[in-house]
Amino acid sequence: MSQLDDLYRRVIMDHYKTPRNRGTMEDGSVTVNLNNPTCGDRISLQLQIADGIVKDARFTGEGCSISMSSASMMTDAVKGKRTEEALELAEKFSALMKGEDVSFDEYEDLEALSGVNKFPARIKCATLAWNALRKGVEHGHGQHEGIEQ
Repeated sequence: MSQLDDLYRRVIMDHYKTPRNRGTMEDGSVTVNLNNPTCGDRISLQLQIADGIVKDARFTGEGCSISMSSASMMTDAVKGKRTEEALELAEKFSALMKGEDVSFDEYEDLEALSGVNKFPARIKCATLAWNALRKGVEHGHGQHEGIEQ
Protein backbone atom coordinates (compact mmCIF):
# COMPACT_ATOMS: atom_id res chain seq x y z
CA MET A 1 0.00 0.00 0.00
CA SER A 2 1.36 3.42 -0.92
CA GLN A 3 1.70 6.24 1.60
CA LEU A 4 -1.05 8.13 -0.23
CA ASP A 5 -3.42 5.15 0.00
CA ASP A 6 -2.64 4.90 3.71
CA LEU A 7 -3.30 8.62 4.20
CA TYR A 8 -6.58 8.37 2.31
CA ARG A 9 -7.64 5.36 4.37
CA ARG A 10 -6.91 7.31 7.57
CA VAL A 11 -8.94 10.32 6.36
CA ILE A 12 -11.90 8.07 5.50
CA MET A 13 -11.74 6.27 8.85
CA ASP A 14 -11.46 9.58 10.71
CA HIS A 15 -14.69 10.82 9.09
CA TYR A 16 -16.34 7.45 9.75
CA LYS A 17 -15.36 7.28 13.43
CA THR A 18 -15.79 11.00 14.10
CA PRO A 19 -18.39 12.19 11.61
CA ARG A 20 -18.83 15.90 11.10
CA ASN A 21 -22.35 17.34 11.14
CA ARG A 22 -24.00 14.14 12.37
CA GLY A 23 -27.37 14.88 13.92
CA THR A 24 -30.62 16.62 13.15
CA MET A 25 -31.98 20.16 13.00
CA GLU A 26 -35.14 21.29 14.70
CA ASP A 27 -35.91 24.26 12.49
CA GLY A 28 -37.14 24.68 8.94
CA SER A 29 -35.02 22.45 6.84
CA VAL A 30 -35.39 20.21 3.82
CA THR A 31 -35.09 16.52 4.65
CA VAL A 32 -34.06 13.94 2.07
CA ASN A 33 -34.14 10.22 2.89
CA LEU A 34 -32.28 7.92 0.52
CA ASN A 35 -31.07 4.36 0.71
CA ASN A 36 -28.81 2.09 -1.27
CA PRO A 37 -30.60 -1.26 -1.37
CA THR A 38 -27.51 -2.96 -2.80
CA CYS A 39 -25.62 -2.78 0.47
CA GLY A 40 -28.12 -1.35 2.96
CA ASP A 41 -26.68 2.16 3.34
CA ARG A 42 -29.26 4.75 4.29
CA ILE A 43 -29.05 8.47 4.91
CA SER A 44 -31.35 11.18 6.12
CA LEU A 45 -29.91 14.52 5.03
CA GLN A 46 -31.20 17.82 6.34
CA LEU A 47 -30.36 21.07 4.60
CA GLN A 48 -31.14 24.55 5.81
CA ILE A 49 -31.21 26.74 2.71
CA ALA A 50 -31.84 30.47 2.88
CA ASP A 51 -31.15 33.19 0.33
CA GLY A 52 -29.61 30.61 -2.02
CA ILE A 53 -27.02 29.51 0.55
CA VAL A 54 -26.66 26.19 2.36
CA LYS A 55 -26.68 27.61 5.88
CA ASP A 56 -26.42 24.21 7.56
CA ALA A 57 -26.25 20.53 6.62
CA ARG A 58 -26.73 17.57 8.94
CA PHE A 59 -27.14 13.85 8.43
CA THR A 60 -28.09 10.68 10.21
CA GLY A 61 -28.04 7.17 8.90
CA GLU A 62 -26.27 3.87 8.83
CA GLY A 63 -23.92 2.29 6.39
CA CYS A 64 -20.42 1.36 5.46
CA SER A 65 -17.39 3.54 6.13
CA ILE A 66 -17.46 4.84 2.54
CA SER A 67 -21.07 6.09 2.65
CA MET A 68 -20.87 7.59 6.13
CA SER A 69 -17.50 9.29 5.61
CA SER A 70 -18.70 10.64 2.26
CA ALA A 71 -21.75 12.14 4.02
CA SER A 72 -19.51 13.69 6.67
CA MET A 73 -17.21 15.19 4.04
CA MET A 74 -20.09 16.41 1.88
CA THR A 75 -21.87 18.22 4.71
CA ASP A 76 -18.60 19.88 5.71
CA ALA A 77 -17.82 20.89 2.13
CA VAL A 78 -21.19 22.49 1.29
CA LYS A 79 -21.96 24.46 4.46
CA GLY A 80 -21.82 28.16 3.69
CA LYS A 81 -21.78 27.60 -0.08
CA ARG A 82 -24.27 29.01 -2.55
CA THR A 83 -26.56 26.26 -3.81
CA GLU A 84 -24.98 26.57 -7.27
CA GLU A 85 -21.54 25.98 -5.73
CA ALA A 86 -22.85 22.97 -3.79
CA LEU A 87 -24.23 21.47 -7.01
CA GLU A 88 -20.91 22.18 -8.77
CA LEU A 89 -19.14 20.26 -5.98
CA ALA A 90 -21.57 17.39 -6.53
CA GLU A 91 -20.68 17.39 -10.25
CA LYS A 92 -16.96 17.38 -9.44
CA PHE A 93 -17.52 14.49 -7.05
CA SER A 94 -19.35 12.55 -9.78
CA ALA A 95 -16.37 13.17 -12.09
CA LEU A 96 -14.05 11.85 -9.36
CA MET A 97 -16.15 8.68 -9.10
CA LYS A 98 -15.82 8.24 -12.89
CA GLY A 99 -12.04 8.24 -12.53
CA GLU A 100 -11.49 11.76 -13.82
CA ASP A 101 -8.61 13.79 -12.41
CA VAL A 102 -10.34 16.29 -10.13
CA SER A 103 -8.93 18.56 -7.46
CA PHE A 104 -10.91 19.90 -4.51
CA ASP A 105 -8.88 22.94 -3.55
CA GLU A 106 -11.05 24.11 -0.67
CA TYR A 107 -11.84 20.71 0.79
CA GLU A 108 -9.13 18.17 0.03
CA ASP A 109 -10.58 15.41 2.25
CA LEU A 110 -12.91 14.54 -0.65
CA GLU A 111 -9.91 13.37 -2.65
CA ALA A 112 -9.51 10.53 -0.13
CA LEU A 113 -12.49 8.87 -1.82
CA SER A 114 -10.77 8.85 -5.24
CA GLY A 115 -9.84 5.17 -4.92
CA VAL A 116 -13.50 4.16 -4.73
CA ASN A 117 -13.79 4.39 -8.52
CA LYS A 118 -11.72 1.18 -8.75
CA PHE A 119 -14.60 -0.67 -7.06
CA PRO A 120 -17.78 -0.08 -9.08
CA ALA A 121 -20.03 -1.66 -6.44
CA ARG A 122 -18.85 0.93 -3.88
CA ILE A 123 -19.48 4.01 -6.06
CA LYS A 124 -23.15 4.01 -5.00
CA CYS A 125 -21.99 4.04 -1.38
CA ALA A 126 -19.86 7.13 -1.96
CA THR A 127 -22.46 9.00 -4.02
CA LEU A 128 -25.51 8.39 -1.79
CA ALA A 129 -25.08 11.59 0.25
CA TRP A 130 -24.32 13.61 -2.88
CA ASN A 131 -27.50 12.37 -4.55
CA ALA A 132 -29.41 13.42 -1.44
CA LEU A 133 -27.76 16.85 -1.67
CA ARG A 134 -28.88 17.27 -5.28
CA LYS A 135 -32.46 16.32 -4.43
CA GLY A 136 -32.51 18.61 -1.41
CA VAL A 137 -31.20 21.62 -3.31
CA GLU A 138 -33.49 21.02 -6.29
CA HIS A 139 -36.61 20.58 -4.16
CA GLY A 140 -35.76 22.68 -1.15
CA HIS A 141 -34.83 26.29 -1.60
CA GLY A 142 -36.10 27.03 1.88
CA GLN A 143 -39.32 25.00 1.87
CA HIS A 144 -40.18 22.47 4.55
CA GLU A 145 -40.21 19.28 2.63
CA GLY A 146 -39.52 15.59 3.07
CA ILE A 147 -38.25 13.55 0.14
CA GLU A 148 -38.13 9.77 0.24
CA GLN A 149 -36.57 7.44 -2.25
